[in-house]
Amino acid sequence: MPYFIVLSTLTDEGRKTIKQKPERILEVNKEIEKMGVKVQKQYAVLGPYDFVNIVEAPDVGTMMKMSAEIGSRGSVQLLTLTAMPIEDFLKILK
Repeated sequence: MPYFIVLSTLTDEGRKTIKQKPERILEVNKEIEKMGVKVQKQYAVLGPYDFVNIVEAPDVGTMMKMSAEIGSRGSVQLLTLTAMPIEDFLKILK
């Protein structure tokens, strides 16, 4: 399955939500799994983004659908990058 890096920034509404209910982060992970996207790793970070997520999805369309659904809620802004394990990249180069 393809990998993706999702950089996310909370909106003011999103910050309020996780301050009141921090476990909401894990609830959203379960919701996106139901959409076909599996969270492999998730990090809270400092800087221009609040979270870095490494996810797997069957295809780009699934990622686009998840991104549209989550983004339409107004609590987070997403930037999604396609990613490839370095081993696979090296095979392509040979």
